[in-house]
Amino acid sequence: MADLLYNILSLIGALGLFIFGMKVMSEAIQKFAGARLRRTLRAMTSHKSWGVLTGFGVTGILQSSSATTVMIISFVNAGLITVEHSVGLIMGANVGTTVTAWLVSVLGMGKLSISQLSLPILAFGFPMLFLAKAKLRLYGEAIFGFAILFIGLSFMRESMPAWQENSFLLNFLQQYEFIQGDWLQNVGVSFLFVGLGMLATFLLQSSSAAMALTLVFTANGLISFPLAAAIILGENIGTTFTANIAAVVGNVHAKRSARTHFLFNFLGVIWAVLLIGPFLNVIAYLSDILFGANPMDNDQVIPLALSLFHTTFNLLNLLIFYNLVQFLVKVATWMVPSRSSEDELFSLDYIGSSLLATPELSMIEARKELVKFADLIRKAYKFIPLLITEMDEKKLESYVAKLQKYEDISDRMEMEISNYLSKVSQSDLSAEGSGRVRSMLHVANYLERIGDIYLEVSRNLTNRKQQKAYFTPEMRNSVMQLSELVSRSLDLMVKNVDAEENQSFYEEARKVERNVNELFSRLKSDYIDKVEKGRYRIQSGMYYSDLLAEMERIVDHATNVSSAIHQSYKY
Repeated sequence: MADLLYNILSLIGALGLFIFGMKVMSEAIQKFAGARLRRTLRAMTSHKSWGVLTGFGVTGILQSSSATTVMIISFVNAGLITVEHSVGLIMGANVGTTVTAWLVSVLGMGKLSISQLSLPILAFGFPMLFLAKAKLRLYGEAIFGFAILFIGLSFMRESMPAWQENSFLLNFLQQYEFIQGDWLQNVGVSFLFVGLGMLATFLLQSSSAAMALTLVFTANGLISFPLAAAIILGENIGTTFTANIAAVVGNVHAKRSARTHFLFNFLGVIWAVLLIGPFLNVIAYLSDILFGANPMDNDQVIPLALSLFHTTFNLLNLLIFYNLVQFLVKVATWMVPSRSSEDELFSLDYIGSSLLATPELSMIEARKELVKFADLIRKAYKFIPLLITEMDEKKLESYVAKLQKYEDISDRMEMEISNYLSKVSQSDLSAEGSGRVRSMLHVANYLERIGDIYLEVSRNLTNRKQQKAYFTPEMRNSVMQLSELVSRSLDLMVKNVDAEENQSFYEEARKVERNVNELFSRLKSDYIDKVEKGRYRIQSGMYYSDLLAEMERIVDHATNVSSAIHQSYKY
């Protein structure tokens, strides 16, 4: 019992060294190349082929498919790329993660093992950790992590003889073997070991560590080639758990992207298990040609054969689902439906996530939320003209209720966005970033004020109906004429918030404001003149005058939104 406990702790310690080395190396690479890699991920999504190549390249460099997929999902969460674009990147990341298996099997388990050179490599990288230049320190961290990774792998290999003497483990594994020609038996056993692979990856939170552990066990003859292949298939499903866990705090689009990752890997494992016999025979034949030995007969070649199996599986899965991206997205959309009912109008789609909490990404997320806020304010305005022309009392009550709901939503959105931006402002922002945060805070405030005006208008018009202070046809025509300009101003407001710097939208918004001011002055002067001549009833005239003033205020605030956005580009 004491020996078993010692063996378990030794293996856990070796695994810990391996995972620590992988983490240090990956994080160092992300620090000195992460910004460039993020820009590449964003830029190379115009076509699936570019997305696949980019996902493969970034994962091959980072040596972590989890880091790549979490990065991809964070971009989907921020609205920088679509769910459809993310699928190509994820497909490429799956192929990219096979590089780790080749590194471990060739450099860590071959005749000339890097593990033997780990200490000299460590001696070279360690002093670099204390250099003054930050970039050189990061190079040192990457070299340090690389050496520690292979030291951990070496300790894992050294602990294997003790595991081979464990009768309980051997008896368990010998119960489950592939039988030539027994398809049902082989599929059943494969699914069992797929589950073990999923569990191992979930517990270790690293498919690379789970892969290395599997390769070490096979190199020492503890696990047969077919069982190890099934475990690796399970690791392909297990690696999707990290992305799905990260997406829990994301929006509906991030969740859908994570689900497509799961579906892509899960459906791939299903077909691979159902064809496991012929598939392994093909890999064994190729291994005999490429490596000079059959993994069914020679334990020493199993790590290389498994790396070949892993790469072949991911490439075939990519080819099968390359033209089925829309199908994967549709299924993911069904799994994560949109919240589109009016009772759920208030939903922050972009902010509130901690997927990739950088100030730049946070500002992009807040900007996307402001676009949604501005569009909601624009849509709410459609009820104002209806309050003027509608005569049915029940419909009028429903319009007032809807404006009340929109006003409540605008209050909550302004509070949530402002709180989020306040937290962003406390991070390490440049002067330009601080200026943009201030501008966005002004935008949220102006939008909330427009919602307040809508409620004031609805109450005034409701009182007018109750007081039977009806508008004359001439008054209604004047109001509708001004209303058309208000609608145009709100349309331009949304365009200004949504667009990148666009001088023409801003200039047009200013032009509409001048037209509104001129029309308002003319209508007000005309109203005063007609009141003095007794052509308008005093009570009706007061409601009419207030309505014109409120509509002019809406345009003022809408133009203030456009000005604040325009100002943010000057920082």
